[in-house]
Amino acid sequence: MSTVAVAIICKTPAPGKSKTRLSPPLRPEECAEISACFIADLSATIAELAAEGDAEGYAVYTPAGSEGALTRLLPPDFGLVLQGDGDLGQRLDKGIADLLALGHVGAILVNSDSPTLPKAVLRQAVDLLKDGDRVVLSPALDGGYTFVGLSRPHPHLFADIPWSTPEVYRLTLERARDIALPVVELAPWYDVDDAASYALLERELDGLPLTFAPAGLVRQPAARTAAFVRRRRAALAATQHAQAGAA
Repeated sequence: MSTVAVAIICKTPAPGKSKTRLSPPLRPEECAEISACFIADLSATIAELAAEGDAEGYAVYTPAGSEGALTRLLPPDFGLVLQGDGDLGQRLDKGIADLLALGHVGAILVNSDSPTLPKAVLRQAVDLLKDGDRVVLSPALDGGYTFVGLSRPHPHLFADIPWSTPEVYRLTLERARDIALPVVELAPWYDVDDAASYALLERELDGLPLTFAPAGLVRQPAARTAAFVRRRRAALAATQHAQAGAA
């Protein structure tokens, strides 16, 4: 059966180097911890998808030499592909090309900041990439995208993009039009990369609906991320209680 590679593009978590925009409200060691939770939860979602038979899970990772620490967060059958050099666009382009070179009919790169991303959206992306040359995108609320999928390398898609700005998604659509590449836009999701999006994650895990999500779309439980949020809340509550008692 022809398979699609579904990969998390990630940095192996380390305090002071992971999810730094989440500090504050999180401490540097908490940023690294939640990054590990995100990777573990996303890879579990991808492993569920791979169990259906037409997808394979990978981490497209950095830095070299961190394989041992990263492997502990991943399912046992995940592959590892080292990221290339350059800006994010160059690394995305090389990641797609490297995965396709392994013999897959399509490749999807998922950011490592969306632990509750529904498996159903990735399922749609896999199906679409088995049927023709196109780019498959899930818009992100911050103006980027949650994942990008291709069935052939298209370097122009990633060229001259001002990464980490609200213009990323719009300019990606322009690049696709430049080369007459069909675009399929799937359900939007969100990245957890600052205080506001962390608060959104907490509300989602509390069961509050996401106003941007299509009706009926079921989020992933993100068990490790949810456990982190519960522990952190409990620790903050205990600290506040102790401070109140000492006042």
